[in-house]
Amino acid sequence: MAAAAVGVVVVVVVFLAAAVDGVAGKDCTNGFPGLTASHTERAAAAAELRPDGEVEAARVLDLLLPHGHGHGDDHDGDRHLTPTDESTWMSLMPRRLLASPASSPRRDAFDWLMLYRNLRGSGSGAGAIAASGGALLAEASLHDVRLQPGTVYWQAQQTNLEYLLLLDVDRLVWSFRTQAGLPASGAPYGGWEGPGVELRGHFVGHYLSATAKMWASTHNDTLQAKMSSVVDALHDCQKKMGSGYLSAFPSEFFDRVESIKAVWAPYYTIHKIMQGLLDQYTVAGNSKALDLVVGMANYFSDRVKNVIQKYSIERHWASLNEESGGMNDVLYQLYTITNDQKHLTLAHLFDKPCFLGLLAVQADSISGFHSNTHIPVVIGAQMRYEVTGDLLYKQIATFFMDTINSSHSYATGGTSAGEFWTNPKRLADTLSTENEESCTTYNMLKVSRNLFRWTKELSYADYYERALINGVLSIQRGTDPGVMIYMLPQAPGRSKAVSYHGWGTKYDSFWCCYGTGIESFSKLGDSIYFEEKGDRPVLNIIQYIPSAYNWKAAGLTVNQQLKPISSLDMFLQVSLSTSAKTNGQSATLNVRIPSWTSANGAKATLNDNDLGLMSPGSFLSISKQWNSDDHLSLQFPITLRTEAIKDDRPEYASLQAILFGPFVLAGLSTGDWNAEAGNTSAISDWISPVPSSYNSQLVTFTQESSGKTFVLSSANGSLAMQERPTVDGTDTAIHATFRVHPQDSAGQLDTQGATLKGTSVQIEPFDLPGTVITNNLTQSAQKSSDSLFNIVPGLVGNPNSVSLELGTKPGCFLVTGVDYSVGTKIQVSCKSSLPSINGIFEQAASFVQAAPLRQYHPISFIAKGVKRNFLLEPLYSLRDEFYTVYFNLGA
Repeated sequence: MAAAAVGVVVVVVVFLAAAVDGVAGKDCTNGFPGLTASHTERAAAAAELRPDGEVEAARVLDLLLPHGHGHGDDHDGDRHLTPTDESTWMSLMPRRLLASPASSPRRDAFDWLMLYRNLRGSGSGAGAIAASGGALLAEASLHDVRLQPGTVYWQAQQTNLEYLLLLDVDRLVWSFRTQAGLPASGAPYGGWEGPGVELRGHFVGHYLSATAKMWASTHNDTLQAKMSSVVDALHDCQKKMGSGYLSAFPSEFFDRVESIKAVWAPYYTIHKIMQGLLDQYTVAGNSKALDLVVGMANYFSDRVKNVIQKYSIERHWASLNEESGGMNDVLYQLYTITNDQKHLTLAHLFDKPCFLGLLAVQADSISGFHSNTHIPVVIGAQMRYEVTGDLLYKQIATFFMDTINSSHSYATGGTSAGEFWTNPKRLADTLSTENEESCTTYNMLKVSRNLFRWTKELSYADYYERALINGVLSIQRGTDPGVMIYMLPQAPGRSKAVSYHGWGTKYDSFWCCYGTGIESFSKLGDSIYFEEKGDRPVLNIIQYIPSAYNWKAAGLTVNQQLKPISSLDMFLQVSLSTSAKTNGQSATLNVRIPSWTSANGAKATLNDNDLGLMSPGSFLSISKQWNSDDHLSLQFPITLRTEAIKDDRPEYASLQAILFGPFVLAGLSTGDWNAEAGNTSAISDWISPVPSSYNSQLVTFTQESSGKTFVLSSANGSLAMQERPTVDGTDTAIHATFRVHPQDSAGQLDTQGATLKGTSVQIEPFDLPGTVITNNLTQSAQKSSDSLFNIVPGLVGNPNSVSLELGTKPGCFLVTGVDYSVGTKIQVSCKSSLPSINGIFEQAASFVQAAPLRQYHPISFIAKGVKRNFLLEPLYSLRDEFYTVYFNLGA
């Protein structure tokens, strides 16, 4: 999220220096034309986008605000999807108020129902949705889903749970208590939760959402006590202030918003707090949390009412140019609980018509907009559709998703460069360290999930799978609790650890992406299963994540298991079994056939009976009376493929990502991205799987010096000694791992069970498959006698040591030095017939054959390159390693 500085008229979004050059935040104003060109003005004025643009703009204006009046020709020909003149918006006010003096007490009788009637579109809620054939799928409760222990998803969930339990309640609420004038024990957290940061409090809202969903997913008693304590503390704060206001910063921040003066996104933070409290009520059943969020909604209803009465509704909408999160979304949700007309109207007032209007005329002109400011607005529009049944908002969300997928998303499913959208189908220019803000992936998953619930179109489920695996799972640093990234770099030779933010820390980061991160890993089970209500229970299984689901409507427990996948596998194999709590019930099971698979080789069997052909991108539907011994087996062919970057310029057609089923594969590289695909149409001609036996051929050579442990390392074309890394997942671990094998690469050596003494081997750097170290200490793809090394007993005489003798020069060895430092280069030195002084030579030529610091991921491939080969591994599995996502296949 970008901090924003607000001028008298427009919002100027300030973003990181690392952002993409030439992209500035657009001013999506609803008024004050002439000072800056709004996006709405561009869409309405650009006749080339829609020949009937003017008529379309007027139509959408009528749909968004049926009783409003658009601009005529009295503003230099500018046309808006939202009106900007004072008289138009004053017409939304009850006439008795307009006729009253400003001092009249009747101004307090603000009629929310009348304002709602002027703002609302067509439709009448769920009934209208059902009438249009769009009955919504029911979400599976997280209370009924349990991830299978030992899997990637379960481990990610557990790592997040560990972090949530580490956080201290008093430190989380310190700024809230201070703001309320209550005693605050302990010390506040740092980073974006620091007491001097205007955004403080946002992470606490995320924490409430995350803990509610994590508790539902695990029923961890300690976590339940923590989250309840946070709610209790916030209750004390709101009670002390007495107005319904609740935040970690003063209410004067909203005076600045309403005056169009610089402040950092206070409504964004309020949305997080309100949503967290609402989740504590709806997911965790804490009624006190609902009271808090209702009090907040009523307080902000009064504030917005005052702005409209004192200035105009135009002034309120101008203030929405400062990032406001999903205020519309949470207020629509609240309305479904309270049925309070005030909450519904307030939700409408946060719908940001200038942006939604742009989408309503289906113009892909979102470039320059701050991505994570506007995706939540679309999510709120989706909730508006669900609440009101207004089909316009369904169309807006559908067009938005199609626009992102067709023109603005990377192979990972993520979007944004430097937090902003750039020009459509011009992504080759955007590859950098600052791609795919994590918050945007979190929110795009919500958009796609809602669209699937409405339509059952499997393209949305396919997107969800891609973004979840490659976008969400990628942001945790392995099993390190509380260590996550802000951006997901996609330029060649980049690392998650080396960007503007890099990896965050447990207690001093608390970026926006930390908040969405802890939520993402708390709800990994929320989009695996969806139910359809009706006479016969129907369950849709759309994600293949090992788990169990308590299908109460059918009286069944559905268990889903996956056979661990490797690069050598030709199929993804899924096993679904049921256990009945009663004698069984007639029900329908719909399972997704992914679009990335193929019909050739796909197979489904129910209790060993073949179910016939399956079509990718469709459902396999089975209706029967299910019993405890039912077993459904699915076999999906999984293959390699390439996917071009979304850039329609011919010179960038060769930039391609490599995928294995839904997994984006990254090549270990510090910058080289030139692959040698040739003119072949068969991807197997230039990419091959890493044999499972290779892991048994990996080794790390260590040596002690000056009281430290050093490792033999191959980097930048030379051999040197580096200090042994203290954490896993580093580039040093990559460079200190070697595959040792006979000159005949088909020969087998097992480095794990015994030392290599007495063998003659080639030494291959882990990240340079097919390249070997030569006796001249160079690297070569040409394997000959010059690349053989004899592994002999360590010259120092230690039974655990080995020495590396040159195959072409017996008696000559790789040596280091004595009491050396990091970066000491390896040399070749020959043993003379005379003993060395104090055994210095023998010590320098002796290493310990240790367990490898790195192993091949089960999904690993070798891709041919122009200058060197690439080791490919799933992007989500990488930590600090340098990699490339896109390859130049035309080199």
